[in-house]
Amino acid sequence: MAGASTGGAAGPEVSHTILSFDQLNDWDKDDHAAALAVFVETCTDMDEPDWRILCAAAQNQKSAKVFFELFFRPVLIEDGEPGLFTGYFEPELDGSLTPNARYRYPVYRMPPEARGGTWLSRRAIEESDRMRGRGLEIAWVDDPVELFFLQIQGSGRIRLDNGGAIRVGYAGANGHPYRSIGQELVRRGVYKAHQVSAQVIRSWVNRNPVDGMELLRHNPSYVFFRTVSHVPASKGPLGAMNRSITPLRSIAVDPRYTPLGAPVWIEKEGQGPMHRLMVAQDTGSAIKGAQRADIFFGTGDVAGRTAGRLRDGGRMVVLMPIQRAYAMLTEDPG
Repeated sequence: MAGASTGGAAGPEVSHTILSFDQLNDWDKDDHAAALAVFVETCTDMDEPDWRILCAAAQNQKSAKVFFELFFRPVLIEDGEPGLFTGYFEPELDGSLTPNARYRYPVYRMPPEARGGTWLSRRAIEESDRMRGRGLEIAWVDDPVELFFLQIQGSGRIRLDNGGAIRVGYAGANGHPYRSIGQELVRRGVYKAHQVSAQVIRSWVNRNPVDGMELLRHNPSYVFFRTVSHVPASKGPLGAMNRSITPLRSIAVDPRYTPLGAPVWIEKEGQGPMHRLMVAQDTGSAIKGAQRADIFFGTGDVAGRTAGRLRDGGRMVVLMPIQRAYAMLTEDPG
């Protein structure tokens, strides 16, 4: 094991520790071929020469486990914060291409004036006429809470009343900071922190429609969407690398610490421990820190319920090309 630290007044001290593969819990038990297949999906989009060389080598590997052990070193990157794993999913909403008494809540494209800065808050967007009559509606859905969670997830599918479907992806936001409505319910004393989940929030808003809409507007951040027509229904939604992500093999990370496209060994503890090799293919506004990851669980209500319950500790270890891994140890300014 080798280690080094960097950091200072500009930010938290960050440490890099190289581990051996036998220090990864249950490394030998994982399906490395499944992880390699996901790595190959996005590694061609990594620009640095060392990653590109490894991507080329990954295309025709007979043993995925040997490939990872031969060309990578596990690097534990820490910033002083404990590890935290949460889950996310691709929601499925019911909607229509035309509004009516049931389908009243618009899914908006991004207006040109909202790009590149701070624009109207969620409340102003929903209560003013600034968006109306401009053809910015992709579709209308029947549940404002589902639309709110669609914005948090950043992508989803809309099942249309005519039998078709639309997949939508993140197009941008209004520039306001994200505020957790779950934490707001805790602050108000409605629930204890351990009681809050997406299902609990959904139920509370449905039982309290007026106060529920006000609760949703506690979060001023508002996400706009685009239609995603080139991704087959059998594939997952697009992640931050503009490629489909894979259930239980793709994670969202903080790219300040973990390169997008890198393999990441996770050791999620708590209920239903999960030790497996993932690939960092996505990001998220709430995913901040060296030991912070969001696990993608798939599409639909079952995936949503599982993802919504997840909030566990553990650790994540990034697999880095060998020279890159050891170069991190030289970053200590001494």
